[in-house]
Amino acid sequence: MKFFRTLILSLFSLIVALIGAAALAVVGAAIYFSPGLPDVRQLQDFELHTPLRIFTNDGKLIGEFGEERRMAIDFDEIPQDMINALVAAEDTNYFDHAGVDPRGLARAAVELVQSGGTIQSGGSTITMQVARNYMLTLDQTFTRKIREILLALQMEKLLSKEEIFELYVNKIFLGNRAYGIAAASETYYDKPLAELSLAETAMIAGLPKAPSAFNPLANSERSLIRRNWILFRMRELGYIDDEMYQEAVQAPVTARRHFTQTEVDAAYVSEMARQYAIERFGDTAYTGGYRIYTTIDSELQPFARQALANGLIAYDLRHGWRGPEQRDIASSLVEAQEQTATQGLEEELAESPEIRQTARQAAQRSQTEIAGIDGDVSNWLQVLERTPNYGLLRAAIVVESSGREMKVLVRGGELHTIDWSGLSWARQYLSPRSRGAEPSSADQIAVRGDLVRVVVNEDGSVRLSQRPDAEGSLVAQDPRTGAILALQGGFDFNASKFNRAVQAQRQSGSIFKPFIYLAALEDGEMNAASVVNDSPVVLNDGSSSLWRPVNSSRDFQGPMRLRPALARSRNLVTIRVLQTMGLDHTINYLEGFGFAPSRLPRGLSLALGSADLTPMEMTNAYAVIANGGFQVAPWFIQRVTRNDDNELIDEATPQVACPSCAEGQETVEIDGKEYPVAARVADAAAVYILRDMLRDVITSGTGRGALSLNRDDIVGKTGTTNNQRDAWFAGFNSDLVTTVWVGKDSNETIAEYGANVALPIWVEFMGDALSGKPSAIPERPSSVVSLRVDSGTGRRLRDGQSGGISELFHRDHLPDYQPSRISRELEEVGGSQGSGAAESIF
Repeated sequence: MKFFRTLILSLFSLIVALIGAAALAVVGAAIYFSPGLPDVRQLQDFELHTPLRIFTNDGKLIGEFGEERRMAIDFDEIPQDMINALVAAEDTNYFDHAGVDPRGLARAAVELVQSGGTIQSGGSTITMQVARNYMLTLDQTFTRKIREILLALQMEKLLSKEEIFELYVNKIFLGNRAYGIAAASETYYDKPLAELSLAETAMIAGLPKAPSAFNPLANSERSLIRRNWILFRMRELGYIDDEMYQEAVQAPVTARRHFTQTEVDAAYVSEMARQYAIERFGDTAYTGGYRIYTTIDSELQPFARQALANGLIAYDLRHGWRGPEQRDIASSLVEAQEQTATQGLEEELAESPEIRQTARQAAQRSQTEIAGIDGDVSNWLQVLERTPNYGLLRAAIVVESSGREMKVLVRGGELHTIDWSGLSWARQYLSPRSRGAEPSSADQIAVRGDLVRVVVNEDGSVRLSQRPDAEGSLVAQDPRTGAILALQGGFDFNASKFNRAVQAQRQSGSIFKPFIYLAALEDGEMNAASVVNDSPVVLNDGSSSLWRPVNSSRDFQGPMRLRPALARSRNLVTIRVLQTMGLDHTINYLEGFGFAPSRLPRGLSLALGSADLTPMEMTNAYAVIANGGFQVAPWFIQRVTRNDDNELIDEATPQVACPSCAEGQETVEIDGKEYPVAARVADAAAVYILRDMLRDVITSGTGRGALSLNRDDIVGKTGTTNNQRDAWFAGFNSDLVTTVWVGKDSNETIAEYGANVALPIWVEFMGDALSGKPSAIPERPSSVVSLRVDSGTGRRLRDGQSGGISELFHRDHLPDYQPSRISRELEEVGGSQGSGAAESIF
């Protein structure tokens, strides 16, 4: 008896001693490590690395840039199922312990002894993981573990459980650039957390332990085992009942890699904003949580993208079929199989023998099966997954091609049938100006295994297509402020990242002519009724050769007024106008429209648009005409903020057009904000008269295709350069100015005029953009008067003289009176120079 009493006392003393030793060890560790610990209070103001995000002017996402895809959320936004799943997977006693779980540490201590001093696994609570992720390194050492424990204990005193959990779910890496559970939900399932199923929630909760090993995209079977173990733990802990458990473990893997889903496709603008951010903020642009709001209108941008794509595809169909994008895809296919690991599953498998079986069953149900198609399909689907779609054009592989019908397979396993109405256009491309004969059967176009492009129409019908051989751009601008409202720099950003709207310097052709005419109108040397001879001319271009410019129609119409000459885009008339005004004077005047004098050739070819200018520059120049003569500048960054808009970094204050402002007025208030008034660079009367002349381009000139819009407020000008290398249309009303350019990056001919290829794109865009909008015509300046003139001579008619046409003039630049019949006969006796001989200008 005495022996047992002594034994019990000895054991008790030993336990007390061990506890005391442990306590002393903890105290000693705390004393030793505490001075070098980070300050836990920094977590209260910790800034997570958040990617750069680009938005439209009304806050719709158009782009995201950054290695870490993160969407920070508050604790009260986390669904209860997600909280339960993470607790079941990572820290069962999270809401009960004080930051450290003794049982977990005991298990880790055993592993520590067995490994000779290196941390293996286990023991870390969610609080400890937060300490490690935010304030420590990831090296697996004993000293780091002690620091982790001490920090966790401090955190639990300073922060609430909810605050610590919020830090945890926003920081953890979950694979495929996803940091935090909200980003993971979008990355793997393309939906917000609140819409995840129980099975999907458990799948994400299984990722923190090993984002690569348990990734459903890399190892579906292993991720299923991990997911089902978590569901098993949730059932054991009472978070879900057996019925919910059984339904969830039977669910197949539905995870796919989803890239950031933009709300508006404006990739070219998004890239422009990214470049601005890098120049402004350096490397922190990708991590500093910057939000850039552009001037892009979320309603107009889709119209721009659609109109340009439709126009380029339509152009391409008119010029013939260049063949499949890739032939016999099966022969060049190299299957890539990912290696999967199976070790490290003992913990999950030990809990329940049913997990592996349900995982395998779910994996089998996840595989795609297409009835009626042979084994090539699985290979083809891999190719289609790796082949990008370009805008409206979807990649497709020909499954069957016979008679007048073609069956194609597209991404996702959909089969489509293309009937002859979607194939008959595919005459062989021979050159930009010629095509072969119409095909008589589908197999003359493409055969089984060929990779092609198709367009799926809204009614479900399918048409064979191909990547356009021509490119283009569309820029839409607010003429009053200069803000860019829509911009498409090419057919599709994924097909080509070269932004033709701002980077392509192309000859502007005839859309440059209105600025030559405006210089003449403002100077007073000429008016809209001035007569200029449309006859041959020979020019010395400064070299040994002579320049003999001609009209596009290859004819000459003799003396004609400026108004019809502009409407019909007569080259020889424009050259003579520029010659009359003088090159130096005209170039100096053009500087007010944003044209750099160094970029303008010092020769009479300038009259025909020989200057290499970007579509953005041309659009902004037309904005000056549209706003009544004020020098606005193009801009697209509206404001820059940080930290979910709590911090304003920058905000634009552009110079704006103000026709109603008094002379000398420097600022004007718009919507409660002061803006500087833009400088006037063109006389209001001259601009108004030119605008009226441009209206004739629509009603009776080369832009008659725009009459289909049935609007009285639109004006514009077509343009085509030598050998039809560039095709343009620039037009506007008082609210919106838009320029369309079409050409080839190689500068080869497109074999079409601006009225044929650029104008239809402009019409489609402006039709959508102005739908339901009231007419926007400027008020006529008081200095503009209307008089009757002789249609042949352009001279002013007296009150008693009959006939004539009405014309607009500046009241200080009125034409001479038409001479009487007797005076005219006397003039004719003196003779006149014919218009048929070529005039030499040296």
